[in-house]
Amino acid sequence: MSELTNRGLIPQRSSVGAAAIAFWALLVRDLTVTRKNLREVVPRTLLQPLLLMFVFTYVFPKIGQGVGGTSADAAGTFSTLLVAGVVALSIFFQGIQSVALPMVNEFGFTREIEDRVLAPLPISLVAAEKIAAGAIVSFFSALLVFPIAAIVPATPVNLEINWLVLVTLMPLTCIMCGAIGLTFGTRFEPRSVPILFGVIILPVTFLGAIYYTWDSLEPIRWLQILVLANPLVYMSEGFRAALTSVPHMSLWAVYGALLGFTVVFTWLGIKGFRSRVLT
Repeated sequence: MSELTNRGLIPQRSSVGAAAIAFWALLVRDLTVTRKNLREVVPRTLLQPLLLMFVFTYVFPKIGQGVGGTSADAAGTFSTLLVAGVVALSIFFQGIQSVALPMVNEFGFTREIEDRVLAPLPISLVAAEKIAAGAIVSFFSALLVFPIAAIVPATPVNLEINWLVLVTLMPLTCIMCGAIGLTFGTRFEPRSVPILFGVIILPVTFLGAIYYTWDSLEPIRWLQILVLANPLVYMSEGFRAALTSVPHMSLWAVYGALLGFTVVFTWLGIKGFRSRVLT
C-alpha cells in the first residue's frame, strides 16, 4: 500500500485534510444521534419556551393578572420583551444540555470518548467538535421559539428585527453556550449533574434578565452589578436589540462580554477535555 502511495497511484491526503474529514464525520455522527432521538429532543426543546410563553403571555392576560402592567399596551410590551429572553434562554439551556449531559456519560461508564480521540485530529479539535454540535442544536432550538411567539400570546408581540444584530448575535451566542456546556461536561461527575442544574443553571436563569431588562434593576444597584457576571444577561439584552425596540444594554458591552465569555469558556472547556482524556 505504501509503495502504491509513493508511486502516486493512491493520492495522499494531507494531515489538515484528514483532520477536516474526521471533524466533519464526528459532527455528522453527533447530529445523526440527535436526529434519531428527536422524540426526546423535541419535547425537551419545546416544553420550556412553550410553558413560559403560555403562562406569561396567554394565561396571565386571560385571567386579568397583569405582568409588566395592567393595561393591554403594557402586557403587549411584556410579551415582546419576553420573546427575546426566551430565545436567549432556549439557546443557553439547549447549548449546555446538548453538550454537558452526553459528555458526562461519555467520560463515565460508556467510555465512548476513547473511540472519539482515536480520530486523526488533535484532541482540542475533538473538543471543538462538541462545541460545534451544541451550537447547531441550540440554533435550531432558538428557531422554534418564533412560531410559539406567533401562536401562543393573547397580547400582540411586536417584533422589530435588526437583521445585522440577529445574524451576528445568533452564532456567537450558540458557540458560547456550546463552550459552556463543554466546560461543565468536563468538570462534573455523573453523580454531580443535579448540582449543575440545581445550583448553577437555575440561579443563572432567574437572574438572566429574561423577564425584565437589565436597566430595570437600577433600584437594586448591587444586584444590577452582580448579574453582570451572568452571560445570559448579555444574551437577553442582545436579543432585545435584535428583535425589539425595547431599551437595552449597549451593544458594545453585549458583544464585548459575549466574545470574552466565548474565549474563556472555550479555553476552559478544551483544557478540561484534554485533562479528562489524558488521565
